[in-house]
Amino acid sequence: MNTLHLVDASLYVFRAWHSMPDEFHDAEGWPTNAVHGFARFVLELLEKERPRHIAVAFDEALDSCFRNRIYPAYKANREPAPEELKRQFRHCKALCAALGLNVLAHGEYEADDLIGSALHAMRPKGYRGVIVSADKDLSQLLHERDEQWDYARNQRWGVNGVKARHGVEARQIADYLALCGDAVDNIPGITGIGAKSAAVLLAHFGDLDTLLGRLDEVPFLRLRGAAQMAARLREQREHALLWRQLTTISLDAPIGDAEPDFRRAAADAGMLESLADALRFGPVTRRRLQEAASSTG
Repeated sequence: MNTLHLVDASLYVFRAWHSMPDEFHDAEGWPTNAVHGFARFVLELLEKERPRHIAVAFDEALDSCFRNRIYPAYKANREPAPEELKRQFRHCKALCAALGLNVLAHGEYEADDLIGSALHAMRPKGYRGVIVSADKDLSQLLHERDEQWDYARNQRWGVNGVKARHGVEARQIADYLALCGDAVDNIPGITGIGAKSAAVLLAHFGDLDTLLGRLDEVPFLRLRGAAQMAARLREQREHALLWRQLTTISLDAPIGDAEPDFRRAAADAGMLESLADALRFGPVTRRRLQEAASSTG
């Protein structure tokens, strides 16, 4: 099968922002540590995988995501990105575009939605996905031949490996997060239901809709506090359905002007040189950029 690599870029930009020393600056004196770290990640990925079809998704829907309209407190626990980091995100997008990579970003959809929509569009054409991210939310997208790749830990798993990592099947991830909540995204979940209880409930009932339709059976499960869970689910039924709206990855997000089949395009050598000058890349990174550019087109 053809493989479509789908990169959750923001995860790796943030990782570089927090891990790279604050000693890199551009020609105007702005910090560039995140760009330097992200560039190393992207170049290593290209050198290892040599992908022919690739999309790199960035988060632009910080407080304008459709989920914020549904639930204004969505991700409200996150501090806004400082201007120093926002500038670096723009440089990272420009770098990917100059390398011939398809860049996905949208003001109303998150990177997860763009990744899911791209993969959904390519499945009928016989493509499998390799999702480069450690984010458990993205595991819900995995089908039989897909892989998720935690690049930093060099761990890969397919649809059959999701339960060992998260306690539920790939198809249950959104329901699972709706039940036990997701503190990272400020989704409360159902009062009194934690990760283990959510996994037990889904193992028994299969999905959230079946669970909500058979609440009378919950008190009889061999699960501590089962009767109280049934009462909470009855009281918070509408909340559970709302949380699932938030945790379900969209498969119909606009994916913009990507190359046909997300094919990697020829690199723009002039743009790469300009970026290398502006960002003050060292000789090793410049050489790797030139090599990456020469491997396209």
